[in-house]
Amino acid sequence: MPTNYYFLRQLAPALTHQLAGYRVATCFSQERDELVIGLTNSGAEFWLRLTLAAAGPLLALPETFQRTRQNSVDLLPGLLGQPVAAVSAWPHDRVLQFDFVGGARLVLKLYGTRPNAIFHPADPAVPAELFHPRYLADADLRPADVTAPAAAVPEADPTKAYPALGDLGRAYLRTLGYDPAPLETRRALAQQVVTELEQPAAYYIARLDNRTRLSLLPVGEVEAELPANDPIGALRRFVPRLLGRQAYETELRQVRQLLEKRADTAGTAAQHARHRLHALENTSGYRQTADLIMAHLSQIPAGASEVEVEDFYQPGQRRVIKLKPTETPQRTAQNLYRKAKNQQRETRELAERADRREAEAFGALELLEELAALPTGELRALRQWRKQHGLDAAAVTKAAAAELPFKVFEDSGFTILVGRNAANNDLLTQRYAHKDDLWLHAKDVTGSHVVIRQRAGQPVPAPVLERAAQLAAWYSKRQHDSLCPVTYTPKKYVRKPRGAKPGQVAIEREKVLLVVPANPFERE
Repeated sequence: MPTNYYFLRQLAPALTHQLAGYRVATCFSQERDELVIGLTNSGAEFWLRLTLAAAGPLLALPETFQRTRQNSVDLLPGLLGQPVAAVSAWPHDRVLQFDFVGGARLVLKLYGTRPNAIFHPADPAVPAELFHPRYLADADLRPADVTAPAAAVPEADPTKAYPALGDLGRAYLRTLGYDPAPLETRRALAQQVVTELEQPAAYYIARLDNRTRLSLLPVGEVEAELPANDPIGALRRFVPRLLGRQAYETELRQVRQLLEKRADTAGTAAQHARHRLHALENTSGYRQTADLIMAHLSQIPAGASEVEVEDFYQPGQRRVIKLKPTETPQRTAQNLYRKAKNQQRETRELAERADRREAEAFGALELLEELAALPTGELRALRQWRKQHGLDAAAVTKAAAAELPFKVFEDSGFTILVGRNAANNDLLTQRYAHKDDLWLHAKDVTGSHVVIRQRAGQPVPAPVLERAAQLAAWYSKRQHDSLCPVTYTPKKYVRKPRGAKPGQVAIEREKVLLVVPANPFERE
């Protein structure tokens, strides 16, 4: 209600009294949609800080204000040096007008959308200066003619005769039983509320519909009651509380989203690890195959491409084993034993990863429960809790660089992610890659998806792109080719068709780079 007509009509005479003898000393902006006006009077100072954003205007009267040395620009030059004569509120409107000695005036249009500040010089031939120049029609904004005949008011709703009531006035009427009351009672109640608005008993800082409000009526959950004879003081009490509550709600939303994402990401990673672990544990391992080959060496003819043997790991069953005709069975078994050793290590790492990621998911869910139990509206308590649990900005940035379920390479400050298999490719492209990341893949063959993560305002350098393309070629069926064409495009042009197999995608607006397959990050 700070921009409601009934509050502005209380604020205007208080400003007139306060600013007698003051003149404008500075007018500038250092944030988007911000207008700061500083006035002085023999060393005393008075500040107005307006936020004229489409999301909603805000009028603040800070007792002091420090202008920054950077990102600051002077505005409305005609306003400088103007001595204040009077401040008034336009009838039944959300407009505050400053009249200056000599005839110039500043109009503050505090509408919920399209707010603006318009300075009219004393000379009517000089064009008006607008804070938002795009709203050209505001130069001709004028007060409504209160002497004109009023429009017909629907008999069923007497509040239509008082358009400046706002949502707080209507909410207060509902607490008085307005809706079910007969017509005559509704008329009396509407007039009663208007009288209270014109002569408020106090100002109230209240919570209504989960919003912090400055009200002239005791409506909602009243958090503070302020003297009615000091609208400037009420505004100075209200704005810091409002901004603090907004900062609290913003940070609370950020922390909640972070923990929800962390729980979801960790849960998904644990699920993938469990699936892979189950597949390894429920298929014939490399060691079993190698044992069968060694046990049946005498039955394997030279140059055989396969052999059928009795599977003593599954009594009563026989098994066909694929062989390489150009390789001895002993050599094949030796390679399988080496793979078995790696598979054993992979199984152990998968189990550890699944346990760790599940613990992370449960930990994030527990923190969400703790977050819900924190004192509502206490910004300091929230920030202390964030820091205690490593959820402040610095810790979150560090956590973002934690282990990922992909091959990870760093190059000139850019992170390159490489998928490990078809399902992992889908996870990388569909869940982890941002729409502006650069996506690469060896052209026309199966292989790993490769993603170069974007850095704000920094295009991917050609050497980084080339090395990422080499990785895409290396982790593909073209690994042993002398040259490999690699497709690359922003990830937003990569989509997963309905019914496509794991790892399969459709690509648009692709470019092709020809590279030598290699892992340029491999250390000998």
